[in-house]
Amino acid sequence: MEAKKSPEADLEKRKGSFMLIGLLTALAVSLVAFEWTTFEKVVGELGKFQDEQLEEEIIPASATPPPPPPPPPAPAEMIEIVDDKIEVPETKAVDTESTAETTFEAPPQRQEEEEDDTIFTIVEDQPQFPGGDKALYAFLGKNMKYPAMAQDANIQGTVYVTFEVDKDGQIKDVKVLRGIGGGCDEEAIRVVKSMPKWTPGKQRGKPVRVQYNLPVKFTLR
Repeated sequence: MEAKKSPEADLEKRKGSFMLIGLLTALAVSLVAFEWTTFEKVVGELGKFQDEQLEEEIIPASATPPPPPPPPPAPAEMIEIVDDKIEVPETKAVDTESTAETTFEAPPQRQEEEEDDTIFTIVEDQPQFPGGDKALYAFLGKNMKYPAMAQDANIQGTVYVTFEVDKDGQIKDVKVLRGIGGGCDEEAIRVVKSMPKWTPGKQRGKPVRVQYNLPVKFTLR
């Protein structure tokens, strides 16, 4: 009599499922084995490292330098004891009161200061031609001769002449500051030198030397 198996107890039907489950399990175990990493315990080392770092960071407090020593005391002044028995010679009294016979020497008279030879350009009272400016231009027009060279070259203009009026009114050191040429410069100097004495300039009421500038015009007609 054959034994009949229950269809639920037949394991041949589930053989493929069990094999697939086994393969998946083996694959999962292999992956976990490859991915698994181990870590060393370094707690003690880390603690030691931190202690070393703290020791290096601690900065010892700087010692306060001692205060400088006080300056030495000043030497005491030595007081010399004078013997009271030393005799001091008596001084003669000087009579400062004047009597009828007392004479005083007069101080030496101060020598008069030498005359000042400074040449002024501006003074309180300017030097003046005899008769004033009108007489001056009349003198220049009467005595001036137009140089022939300047006439031929048609030279016209103003010659600026400078000269010194001395303390006595004498004309000295005649020069041309700016000329026009053609013989006009020489003619201006000649006429200025031929002028009579001027009234000298004065500073503080005293005659002084004065530098004077005079324009001399040359015009053709």
